[in-house]
Amino acid sequence: MLPTIPNPADYDISLDTGFVSEDLPLTRLSNPYYDPWEATASNLQFLVMTRQIRSVIDSPSFPVLSISRLRSISERRRAYSILGFLAHAYIWAGPSASDELPEAIARPLVQLSEILEVLPLATYAGLCLWNHRPLFADQTDPKFLDLSNLATLHTFTGSIDESWFYLVSTAIEIRGAACLQFLLDAMHACRADASHDVVVALQLLAESIDSLSPILSRLPEQCDPHTFYYRIRPFLAGSQNMADAGLPHGVRYGNESEYRQYAGGSNAQSSLIQALDIGLGVHHRPTSSSSQTSSSSQSESPSSAGPSNNFIHEMRRYMPGPHRRFLEQLELCSNIREYVREHKSSNSALTLAYDACLAMLRSFRDKHIQIVSRYIILQAKKPTSTTATTTTTGSASVSHPQELSPGAFTAKRDGLAAVVVSDKKKARGTGGTALLPFLKQARDETGEPAAGSWAARLLRDDAFVAKRKMRDAMGLGEPQQPQDGLVGLAGKWNVDDDYGGICHW
Repeated sequence: MLPTIPNPADYDISLDTGFVSEDLPLTRLSNPYYDPWEATASNLQFLVMTRQIRSVIDSPSFPVLSISRLRSISERRRAYSILGFLAHAYIWAGPSASDELPEAIARPLVQLSEILEVLPLATYAGLCLWNHRPLFADQTDPKFLDLSNLATLHTFTGSIDESWFYLVSTAIEIRGAACLQFLLDAMHACRADASHDVVVALQLLAESIDSLSPILSRLPEQCDPHTFYYRIRPFLAGSQNMADAGLPHGVRYGNESEYRQYAGGSNAQSSLIQALDIGLGVHHRPTSSSSQTSSSSQSESPSSAGPSNNFIHEMRRYMPGPHRRFLEQLELCSNIREYVREHKSSNSALTLAYDACLAMLRSFRDKHIQIVSRYIILQAKKPTSTTATTTTTGSASVSHPQELSPGAFTAKRDGLAAVVVSDKKKARGTGGTALLPFLKQARDETGEPAAGSWAARLLRDDAFVAKRKMRDAMGLGEPQQPQDGLVGLAGKWNVDDDYGGICHW
């Protein structure tokens, strides 16, 4: 008996908003019992900037609260999101990192994480899926939830840059709901051997994936690279592989005797792109593994394509449980790639539509690499990022090695830790991986399942050339062009092979 193709509704997934819940996140916990949490969260930016967050949380007025009065899933998600922000602020908003999280934060955060089936820290879910509201109270319908009608509930810094950084991901998730719909439609059509319906679904899927890149391209509109690099990114760091940041063992949660180690917030914790990979049969190997030959790539099924990328699978632990189970069920019944290969000799339209999906997904990943080059590479190459001295110049003074690598140092700006890199070859992301090798390999692997020989050659070349040719072949119009100020993100940034980025798609 064939495994059941998952019904999104069974996994807390909406075909209108994707992995973002149709129910808007709560803006406040109504029970006054939780006022200490709410008051601290509402003043978080001030407490971070004045370096008072630890003294507030350590004070008797911030008690250990029970989660038993959180009655609904919406209340639990809000509490989890708040506590994630408070936890990371406590760890990173000081003269040095704290390797101990107070019981008042740790106990309820751990308890909520067990209920929500997500790890106890500031994850992608807490930052991007459950941390938004509509700007306009009369436009709460999912069709109105785009970047023109979204705001964050909480940030570490209070800056529009940080809000925009989260909201771009939120908007991509909501737009990605259409991708899930057409992906599942294609899977059902494959199972019914309805080739025409498969072609139509894949064509719509390709166009939907293509619509994600213009949203990602809007990141520089309101998020300044310098601000992101020095003021926002440090708060997203985790506690895994962070010895150079002052967390050699990780972080001890409350009264626990053992330390915990977690990766930081990362877009690899998004279920959307992993769902597209699974549905289209894209297989990711461990970073730096050699690519397969063209012939073997053409013949092997995803399940026989060698070892999987452990980091990508590891990131599923950071996803909400229902979303993780959706991906697991999707893996059991993924059938599009095999169906296309079985029919490619007799159905050129099917081959073209499938390869177009791969081209659009590869192009999206290429866009992300270009964002990385602007937000990380160029910032790291500025003169101030190569200074490793104990003297003070202006508002910045260099202290102990920081989280990125043994060649990275912490610059104190307004009393806060800022990421400064002096060794580009060992750069790591907030998720804890070596960045650009991972990103570029994931991008290149996206094109490997191409069914047509022409597409296979095309997808080994420049992603934007491949995307344009695929659009021409499908008879699609020109893609949405970035605004004038974003021309550099449309393909003119040179990507350094040895350097890495913001987070991972």
